[in-house]
Amino acid sequence: MLQILLIGVSGSGKSSVGQALASHLKGEFLDADDFHPPENRLKMTSGIPLTDADRLPWLEALGTELRIRRSNTRPLVLACSALKRSYRDILRQASPGLVTVYLHGNRELIRKRLRRRRGHFMKAGMLESQLADLEEPVHAIRVDIGQSLPAVVREIAAALPRH
Repeated sequence: MLQILLIGVSGSGKSSVGQALASHLKGEFLDADDFHPPENRLKMTSGIPLTDADRLPWLEALGTELRIRRSNTRPLVLACSALKRSYRDILRQASPGLVTVYLHGNRELIRKRLRRRRGHFMKAGMLESQLADLEEPVHAIRVDIGQSLPAVVREIAAALPRH
């Protein structure tokens, strides 16, 4: 079944787009943030960027979840920063047909979105570390987040492979 990985830095709209896209496709939505262990959340809340070692158990848990859900009949949308190619490789190993959608936008728009957030553990000051870690995907559906949410969802849906 169709599994979609929505990637991008914090503030790019992964959760909002993911929920709307899953609804549009009559599928399921998973937010990778829900799979972070408490130690990772504490670090991020404190403004400390995660290391690759911090992320590995989280990525492995996500991979397990993708494998478990591969037999589902409904599409699955996973919102996950997956900033580095090596992170996406772990997820693709779990789900070889995983379709990657890269939500990109200009730095100021993303910074503005992060400043408006309330109650999220990822703080605006961590944007620079995320941008430094970002390895833009080569083989992905690339969508500009500077447009409306419905337009972003329509663009992604139109670009998805037909199953």
